[in-house]
Amino acid sequence: MSERVRMDLHLHSTYSPDSRLRLEAAVERLGVAGLNGFALTDHNTVAGHAALRTLASRFPQYRFLPGIEVSTREGHLLALGVHEVPPLHRPVVETVEWVEARGGVAVPAHPARHAHGIGRRVAERLKVAALETVNGHNTEVANARAALIAARRGLGETGGSDAHDAAGVGRGFTVFPEGVESVDEMLEELRRRHTQAAGVSLRYGEMARLAVRTVALRVARGFRGI
Repeated sequence: MSERVRMDLHLHSTYSPDSRLRLEAAVERLGVAGLNGFALTDHNTVAGHAALRTLASRFPQYRFLPGIEVSTREGHLLALGVHEVPPLHRPVVETVEWVEARGGVAVPAHPARHAHGIGRRVAERLKVAALETVNGHNTEVANARAALIAARRGLGETGGSDAHDAAGVGRGFTVFPEGVESVDEMLEELRRRHTQAAGVSLRYGEMARLAVRTVALRVARGFRGI
């Protein structure tokens, strides 16, 4: 009998300017976290996709979904199943249309987060199949607000760790129906709103450490945004 597939659909590697996570280290964490694979969603780049294809050939027991976390005018958007960078800093409605026209699935990342989220008003009306309702770098309140919007609108849910280091992999994950194997099947289940989110939110001590880390990274980038 097939088992339900658990995927971390929000993960950043060293191809992101703010991440120290090597792809090999992310793979090593999958078994520990009880996951079947992950989506690579680096900030505004698909430079890691070639390495992701290599991982897929080396580790056929796992599933790897190409993606990107793109910066739109309103906030961050996960573009799953696309292989090129969407136009940056465009209205989120246009970006969603761009992603869907290329066979991908657009999912607002941490929509209720104050920093980089599209905001609750936009999330209430944006034409998408799913919202990210469990983000491992979100507070419990922000995740709960996103889940409430998804439930009210009858949308699917996704979960992702938003990991930038190996320890974070699997803090959030997406549960797919039984029998899902390929990338195309995952994308279709997302479109059909058949996915659920699970994982843990940030605790207060973790929030403080994350805030310090975020400031340090912004200083290192010369306060350039992502």
